[in-house]
Amino acid sequence: MTTLDRVRPGHGGVIASIGGEGALRRRLLDMGLTPKTRVEVRKVAPMGDPIELYLRGYVLTLRGEDAAKITLISDTETQKPQHGHCHGSYHHHEGCGCPSAQKQGEEQKA
Repeated sequence: MTTLDRVRPGHGGVIASIGGEGALRRRLLDMGLTPKTRVEVRKVAPMGDPIELYLRGYVLTLRGEDAAKITLISDTETQKPQHGHCHGSYHHHEGCGCPSAQKQGEEQKA
């Protein structure tokens, strides 16, 4: 896991948790930054602040300080097999036995 302020443009992931307290936390949640939401970093200003995000079909600009309060499960973490089981929608191999891996293999053969 990483914080949203450390994600490079063109990369993203799923929000795991929102930190902060009080009004700041409420504002982040009100803007749609909620756990399990998919978010992508579109642009980062030259000095690293602000950060342009894409989520829920819209673009949102967020201060780097606020982005640091958001914990993200990055795409790269969801795309690798962990503990002998595949997580996410991408599979490195078909032989893991996951139903989605079997379906993916059938789609590739068609």
